[in-house]
Amino acid sequence: MQLKEKIETLLEEARKIRIASLEESENYRIRLLGKKGELNRLFEEFKQVEPSLKKDLGQSLNQLKNAVQEAIQKAREEFQGQNLSEEDPALDLTRPVETGTGYRHPLSLVKEEIFRIFAGIGFDISDGPEIEDDWHLFTALNFSPEHPARDMQDTFFIEKNGGITDVALRTHTSSVQIRAMETQPLPIRTLCPGRVYRNEVVSARAHCFFHQVEGLYVDKGVSYADLREVLLYFAKEMFGPKTRIRLRPSYFPFTEPSAEMDIACSLCGGKGCSLCKGTGWVEILGCGMVDPNVLENCRIDPALYSGFAFGMGVERIANLLYRVNDLRLFSENDKRFLSQF
Repeated sequence: MQLKEKIETLLEEARKIRIASLEESENYRIRLLGKKGELNRLFEEFKQVEPSLKKDLGQSLNQLKNAVQEAIQKAREEFQGQNLSEEDPALDLTRPVETGTGYRHPLSLVKEEIFRIFAGIGFDISDGPEIEDDWHLFTALNFSPEHPARDMQDTFFIEKNGGITDVALRTHTSSVQIRAMETQPLPIRTLCPGRVYRNEVVSARAHCFFHQVEGLYVDKGVSYADLREVLLYFAKEMFGPKTRIRLRPSYFPFTEPSAEMDIACSLCGGKGCSLCKGTGWVEILGCGMVDPNVLENCRIDPALYSGFAFGMGVERIANLLYRVNDLRLFSENDKRFLSQF
């Protein structure tokens, strides 16, 4: 059966379905909207469709998704209190309200998958405070005194004294990398996850807080080739075995050389679409070799040791996996949104 026929069949079913109980409603939701449900399978087929057909089929898929959600919501509203009655002698009005089964947050799902992938090659997890001092946030990471990140237009400062006594909400989890290099024995192979804060206007494409996972590997003889192979392994594990990557030269104060890593667009297969803005590639993370100055700041001899670091936004990865078009949804705790994962 062609993709369009499958969509039309399910759309007709959603418009005509008569759900008789909450249990039927949940079974229907799992079948259509679950992680392994029919809608996800249709979206996988949609990736292989010719670009000229994507607009019409995309609209049909969205209509189907909306129709299914409406049918489920209507059933929930109708049957939510079907067995409750004040005249029921077995009803205990002092009992806590039944809230139903909860849902895993998509960001939690993505973070756990990242942890699983890197645990397979020996990475552990390090943690650090969200309120940081200037040394761990900027100075030890080789940020110059005039760097824009030190400006209040970019960073939420708690104490702004114009120097190493500044205190701010961390803008990246690279500060945890510094703490790891200061305290952990070598070699170090660790992930640094956590929430970070930037002075941004909240919109569908930006938020004043988001989540990062950064990685650090420091040992004797670590090379740029090691960095590339680790990132290629991650990309294939996360996005599929046929995933291609490319590294573009970039600049970060704490790595040299530095690069941005792109993956071939999974929606159009590298041919060019709205997701990749016609380039065929989507940026997912920044990376590079740890700058010798950073190693020296952490009392590690750069003549003996080298290392690489990388960092990715969890929301960015989640967007690529789940096609979420509004970052604000991740922090609103709307059960209608969370129930889709």
